[in-house]
Amino acid sequence: MSDLLSGWHPAPAGFKHVVSVSLGNSKRNAREEMSVLGQPFVLERIGTDGDARKAAALFQALDGRVDAFGLGGADLYVIADGKRYTFGNVRKLVAHAKITPVLDGSGLKNTLERDAVAQLDPLLNWRTKRVLMVSAVDRFGMAEALAQAGADVVYGDIVFGLNLNVPLRSIDALRRVAHLALPAITKLPQDWFYPTGEKQETSVEGKGTRLYAWADVIAGDTHYAKRYAPRDLGGKTILTQTITEADRAWMKERGVARLITTTPRIGRRNFATNVLEAFFVALSGQREALSEEEYLRYIREVGFKPEINELG
Repeated sequence: MSDLLSGWHPAPAGFKHVVSVSLGNSKRNAREEMSVLGQPFVLERIGTDGDARKAAALFQALDGRVDAFGLGGADLYVIADGKRYTFGNVRKLVAHAKITPVLDGSGLKNTLERDAVAQLDPLLNWRTKRVLMVSAVDRFGMAEALAQAGADVVYGDIVFGLNLNVPLRSIDALRRVAHLALPAITKLPQDWFYPTGEKQETSVEGKGTRLYAWADVIAGDTHYAKRYAPRDLGGKTILTQTITEADRAWMKERGVARLITTTPRIGRRNFATNVLEAFFVALSGQREALSEEEYLRYIREVGFKPEINELG
């Protein structure tokens, strides 16, 4: 256990400490300090390079020593069309946290990202935009909000997640797929269809290239968007969440004109929704996920808004 936490140190006295344990690449690790509403925080992300055993051991080792955990590189829950589906293997992974609450970002995706779509309408005028959501069932709030705003949306869940050439062209089609597929999909290991570890740094060119070419806006998970992107993204807007400096450089290199993150940068990066959901829970002092109304209240109180970066 000591080797596992070598180099790790707790937050200073008086700070609240949020740690995201991620199945993603350790190259994306970060530790930032911030102060919100008079409360100092340490936000930290520890990647395990796809090693589920190491992630489970970290949850166990840090349980009770930090204020809230984020779960990165995997979803514990997917909230789709008002229903919550649980990934069985991920539930076993986080079961090692007995004291500290574990948040995977699903609650915040269903609130903050809906709100962000509405806030961005004066800038983007969604009714005039063609949007590719690379994966929508894990961001159903954003998917519904884009449809309600009048955007022309293609949902790429079957194309990119299941490797079948079946783009979904309506929110009703996405709802049907979620209803039929999620009960089965949540019984499978999540790394079957979501990149973890080194896979987050590799590309699969060619799959869905025509959908990228068709779209004005690429929306959804950063890793998915990068993994299947063609080399030419000239003039495109990317709407996402988790961004590092390396991601920004990658987007500039491929010609992305505008990068929009649903929350502002904290220090050197934009943290994932799991980190921010854990942050809000720690800020509230509660030991469990908040209600949608509570998340929205804190979002407004803290002043989180989408961040717009013109890259072109």
